[in-house]
Amino acid sequence: MAEKDLAARSVVLFDFDGTLADSVGAIVSTARTALLANGFPEEDLGDLTRLVGPPFPHAFSLVYGLSEEAAARVTATYRSIYLKIGRDAWPLFDDMAELLERLRASGRRLGVASSKRQGMIRQALADNKVTELFDVAFGKVTDEAESKAHIIGRALEALVATPADAVMVGDRHYDVEAAAAHGIPCVGVLFGGGTERELADAGASALAGSVEELGRVLLGA
Repeated sequence: MAEKDLAARSVVLFDFDGTLADSVGAIVSTARTALLANGFPEEDLGDLTRLVGPPFPHAFSLVYGLSEEAAARVTATYRSIYLKIGRDAWPLFDDMAELLERLRASGRRLGVASSKRQGMIRQALADNKVTELFDVAFGKVTDEAESKAHIIGRALEALVATPADAVMVGDRHYDVEAAAAHGIPCVGVLFGGGTERELADAGASALAGSVEELGRVLLGA
């Protein structure tokens, strides 16, 4: 899809971790601590950034093959640590707030569609003083299975928007694939947890290596 077509979309949906927020480091370090505290062998940890994208506790089962019960225990430890970090867990990327303001000023409607817990997302937006820039902010409400595609669907419904109105922005293949389930193009950002190859292979409609470049894609200038 041509970038001019992406810039014509009136609704922009953002993933949160690794897309809006420079939060991958806090997630990875906290997950490492939680796994080790629950007896997971350090030599088997591998690349912890694989945990960024899928929701907890499922992420621990998906990446490390933990049972449902073990994943729940690790998740409880993770959250007890993560919530104590406070606002330092989710700072926006540099220049992101300014981009959001430019998008709003252009008449676009903005939303968050993330597999992060919804309460955390809304707290993070408040901590970064950008709540008012978003029309909707949706995430997981419980630990019950809910696909990223379903969360995007909730956002579209709340916005009374169609897939033809929207573009998704995300940093992992999960974002691209969930958007594609609705026929929505996705801009892959390279400053989060994913790689250029991962996003391109998933079918991202465009790639942005910086917040500045993302602005050019979304605004067409």
